[in-house]
Amino acid sequence: MQTPMYQQIAEDIRTQIDSGAIARGSQLPTELELRAKYVASRNTIRDAIKRLVGMGMVETRPGQGTFVTMSVDPFVTDLTADPRTGFGGGESAQYLSQVSEQHRLPKSSAPKVEVQVAPTAITRRLRLPAGAHVISRHQQRHIDDIPWSLQTSFYPMDFIRMGATRLMMAEDITEGTVRYLAEAIGRVQASYRDWITARSPSEVEQKFFGIGHDSIVFEIFRTAFDQQKAPIRLTVTVFPADRNQFIVNVGDPPHPRYEEEPREPPAS
Repeated sequence: MQTPMYQQIAEDIRTQIDSGAIARGSQLPTELELRAKYVASRNTIRDAIKRLVGMGMVETRPGQGTFVTMSVDPFVTDLTADPRTGFGGGESAQYLSQVSEQHRLPKSSAPKVEVQVAPTAITRRLRLPAGAHVISRHQQRHIDDIPWSLQTSFYPMDFIRMGATRLMMAEDITEGTVRYLAEAIGRVQASYRDWITARSPSEVEQKFFGIGHDSIVFEIFRTAFDQQKAPIRLTVTVFPADRNQFIVNVGDPPHPRYEEEPREPPAS
């Protein structure tokens, strides 16, 4: 039985992607160009593209075209706090450390600092009145030169009046804001809560991560609390699902590295 034409075309394109003849992240030829190359009908080409989408080889972006998906080695973020520093996994200093430990190259943009009227999702978590102003510090983060996450931290404006003026400077706080807030204004982080959701990406996120509109991103709202259980900081991090995985430890389990390789189930 002869293989349908659309499957033959999909297989040919897949072979070119696997061999590197068509580069990961590149745009496929247009539908008209593919019809001419394969001498095929519009429906046949569209069925071939649908098959490649189903295989995870390509993705369509409305108004842009069809693109080969990136082949990335997922990074596992340990969301558990480091008891020595108070940093939770995914925060700037801990992120740089965790990525470097795996012999991969982390990079963060310089913080973009703004004073803005906080949306309701921010004021509620920081227990601020509606319409309150906050300081936001936003960074783009890469691993191995691949866009990996977007992170924005929000702080009450009162912290500036209390003396934490470095929050307003567009530069890294190298010792971390946990330590800086404790030393500058005596607000000591004692705990934090991660609230994790999944959603479709915004247009800005699609462009930055190079993902389609039908992709999924994780959004983690991390609210940090002082010893009086008052919120002192909200960090919102967006992770595309195609290159991120997460671990949360409870107690003192062994290092997860032994779990990284899939194992065959024991014989029955």
